Amino acid sequence: MTLSMFKDKTILIVGGTGSFGSAATEYFLNNSEVAEVRILSRDEKKQDDMRKLFNDEKIKFYLGDVRDISTLWAPMYETNFVFQAAALK
Repeated sequence: MTLSMFKDKTILIVGGTGSFGSAATEYFLNNSEVAEVRILSRDEKKQDDMRKLFNDEKIKFYLGDVRDISTLWAPMYETNFVFQAAALK
């Protein structure tokens, strides 16, 4: 997988506020020319923490739950790549 494939693309990370999601977000923002990184998670506090940590307008946050399909439609719209990292602990 080359990073050029992500140039000007929109990426969705489901479960994006966890350890994988945070690391993947940082990687994409620092190493590719991605157009947008969308984060879907259930945890509003972690989203706020992540928003403050990265402070990047390329990141968009969506509250939702992978078990509720109705919360997936908006973040999935016109998304080019999806990384599924959601888990119940």
